[in-house]
Amino acid sequence: MSSAKPFVGGLSYGTDEMGLRQAFQEYGEVIEAKVITDRDSGRSRGFGFVFKIF
Repeated sequence: MSSAKPFVGGLSYGTDEMGLRQAFQEYGEVIEAKVITDRDSGRSRGFGFVFKIF
């Protein structure tokens, strides 16, 4: 089994961690999905990471 934590860019500002997780689950088990947010506003910065197992 292998794992990866790829960068995912170009996300809609409305994408949340659950949506990101669901988008990648069809390709393998997703352990964690993280949408990076602005620390002051809390708004998505338009990118994230998905830790998954193939």
